[in-house]
Amino acid sequence: MRPPRVAFFPDSFHEVNGVAHTSRNFLAFAERRDLPFLCVRAGGTAPRSTPLEITGNLQTLELPRSGASIQMEKDLDFDPLFWRHAGLIHRALRAFQPDVIHITGPSELGIFGAYFAWKLGIPLAASWHTNVHEYAARRLAWLTAHLGHDAGGNLDRGIEHGALSATLWFYSLAKVLFAPNGELCEMLETATHRPCHLMQRGVDTQLFSPVHRTRPVDERPSAPFTLGFVGRLSVEKNVALLPRIARKLAATSPRPIRFLIVGQGAEQEALARELPGAKFAGVLRGHALAEAYANMDLLVFPSHTDTFGNVVLEALASGVPAIVTPDGGPKYIIQEGKTGHIVADEQFSGAIEGLIENPIRLARMRLASRAYAQTCTWDAVFDRIYEAYKTLPAPISADHS
Repeated sequence: MRPPRVAFFPDSFHEVNGVAHTSRNFLAFAERRDLPFLCVRAGGTAPRSTPLEITGNLQTLELPRSGASIQMEKDLDFDPLFWRHAGLIHRALRAFQPDVIHITGPSELGIFGAYFAWKLGIPLAASWHTNVHEYAARRLAWLTAHLGHDAGGNLDRGIEHGALSATLWFYSLAKVLFAPNGELCEMLETATHRPCHLMQRGVDTQLFSPVHRTRPVDERPSAPFTLGFVGRLSVEKNVALLPRIARKLAATSPRPIRFLIVGQGAEQEALARELPGAKFAGVLRGHALAEAYANMDLLVFPSHTDTFGNVVLEALASGVPAIVTPDGGPKYIIQEGKTGHIVADEQFSGAIEGLIENPIRLARMRLASRAYAQTCTWDAVFDRIYEAYKTLPAPISADHS
C-alpha cells in the first residue's frame, strides 16, 4: 500500500515549546522516509518570496502572520487576519491532494485545517498537545483571586469547564485523535466518541547526553548542587514553587543549592527577584541546551498542566533524574524511585534533599534515566501515527463552496 499523503497544520513550528518541537520532528521523519508530506505553518510577519517550497516529496507552505496578531506568549501569536491566506492554502491542498489533514489544536492553523478538511472532503486527524482549558483558568487567576474564595473558585471552574467544552467540540470534528498519555486518550474518547491513539514523544539521545557535562559530579558538602528548570516561565508551569523550594532547602539542605533556569516568560522578573542566586540562561537550543541539561544534578518540573513534558525526557537522556508532580503527562515518563520522583508540591524539597543525602542512589538514577531515554525514538512515535492513519476512510469528492 502506498503511504498516505499528509497535510499537516501545526499550531506552532518555529517557537520553543512542545508542539513546535514535535512538529519539527514530524517533518524530519517524513523527510527521512521520503513520505509525501505538506506542512502548512505560520512564520514571522514578513512574506517570503516563495511561500511554497518543494523538495522531493516534502512541501512546506510558510505564511506570515499580520501586524494584528495577538500575543499569546512571548514567541507565540494568534493572527485573526490569517484568513487572507485562504486562497494560497486552498490551491496548495488541491495540488497536493492529501489523504488526511492533521491539525494540532484550535489555533488559526487548526481552524484552517478543519475548515479545508470539511470543504474538500478530506478525513481530519487531530492531536491534543495542550490543556488549553487549564491554561485559560490559570491565566485568569489574577482576576478570580479578587472575588473571594467561593465566587473566585466558582468562576475558575466555570472558565475551565467552558474552555474544555469548546475544545472538545472542536476535536470532535476529527475522525481520529491522538494524545500524549493514556489519561487524555480516555477522556477524549469518552467525550468525543472518536478513537484516540497514543502520540508520545521521542528524544535525540545523541544531542542530549551526559557526555556534554562540563562540571564534575562533585559530592563534597561544600559543592553546589544544581537544580534545573527548563520551560516557559509562566503561571501554568507552576514556577512560583521554585522560590519556595529554594527557601526551604536553604534552611535544611546539607549542600548549597543553585538554580539553572532555561526559558523565558511573563514570570521571569518575579523569579529573578525571589531567586537572586539563580542563573537565568534564557532560551537555549542545540548544543547549548544539551550542555545546560547535562550540567544539572536534578530537573525540577512542578507543572500540573503539561500533557507530556518533552523537557523531562530530554533531562533523562542527559543522565539527569527529574522531580515531577502527579498531574499531567510527566508522571508517565518518570519511573518512581528509578528515574526520579513523583510528588506533591509540598514534597519537592524533601525529595530533593533525600537525593542530595544519598549520592549512591542518585548515581543509579542517572544511569537508569539515560537507559530509559534510549528506548524512546521519534521514528517509533510517528510509525504509530501512520498506522492509525490507515483506519481513516478515503477522501470523498467534495467542495462546499
